[in-house]
Amino acid sequence: MTDARLKGEELSFDSFDELQEAFHARAWSDGLPIVPPTEGRVLAMIGASGRDPGDSLGVVVPPRFAEATVENVAINAVMAGCLPLHFPALLAAVEAVCDPAFGLYSIQATTHPCGVLMLFTGPVVETLGLHAGYGAFGPGHRANASLGRALRLVLINIGGGLPGLGDQSTQGSPGKFSYCVAENEAATPWEPFRIAQGFAAEDSTLTVIAAENPHNINDHVALKDTDLLVTVADTMATIGSNNAGCIGSGDLLVALGPEHAHTAASGGMSREDVQRFLFEHARNPVRLYRNRAMWNMFDWPDWVDKEDDGFMVPLVEKPEDILLIVAGGAGKHSAFIPTFGVTKSLTRRI
Repeated sequence: MTDARLKGEELSFDSFDELQEAFHARAWSDGLPIVPPTEGRVLAMIGASGRDPGDSLGVVVPPRFAEATVENVAINAVMAGCLPLHFPALLAAVEAVCDPAFGLYSIQATTHPCGVLMLFTGPVVETLGLHAGYGAFGPGHRANASLGRALRLVLINIGGGLPGLGDQSTQGSPGKFSYCVAENEAATPWEPFRIAQGFAAEDSTLTVIAAENPHNINDHVALKDTDLLVTVADTMATIGSNNAGCIGSGDLLVALGPEHAHTAASGGMSREDVQRFLFEHARNPVRLYRNRAMWNMFDWPDWVDKEDDGFMVPLVEKPEDILLIVAGGAGKHSAFIPTFGVTKSLTRRI
């Protein structure tokens, strides 16, 4: 017999396989096998939080707007394969994405393919066993994979974000399975991301971002900071992205690989210098936008002259809206991560 606990009820199945089929049939999974949320596992998860099972997180998860409690989040954490060690970070993530400032309702219901990327920085990276090196955005690392998956299961099972129902994404994305990364602080030539965001060095932070999948930036030749950054800017500049159509509403993420980061910093450029360079160079003229992509779907800032075909349009309103981190291992690759564009990331101390 395999027992499971869901929505406060004890469910009993004759076998592990029967439990899997029952959960899949009820759309309680992401399509992959789940860890049975037995009472013992759920209680162990809850115990790591030091809170009562029925405690509300003080938030509801759209678009279903069901209440998030310690217990129902713990159930999804177990199903995703989290360890109790990971649970407080997941609770913080649920609270963050449900902050009205993040705009989760739109993120869940949009036709855009954004997932919710969790970015961790600070001492919590080592504490939780999060990975920031080779394959930072990919598989093979338990904390990253299970935390990212757990948040998605919360968005499905509590929030009702089922494809074609609460989730209207036209094509979806692999980032909707699991999307969690850590800053490679040891390889960062500048101050850590959290300090740039106004937090202290001893803090641990979580940033949630409505993000597309990483888009590779390949430059094996550039040895000079600005030569490399032109390649980065050219990769970023595309009128088909939400960022290009929603100027002034959102931010975006650039994740430099360690080798590219050190090339960018080799001439003395600061993080702010890099942001400013990308802001000035990742642009397209108005004539490329006219009557295509997201033309006239959103109000652009007053300083964008839509009547001037030669006006060079940036992707964001100001340089600091280009979030900049270092992630990954050796190799001359980086990533541009476009976003939903109509919302901004949210960073919290955890």
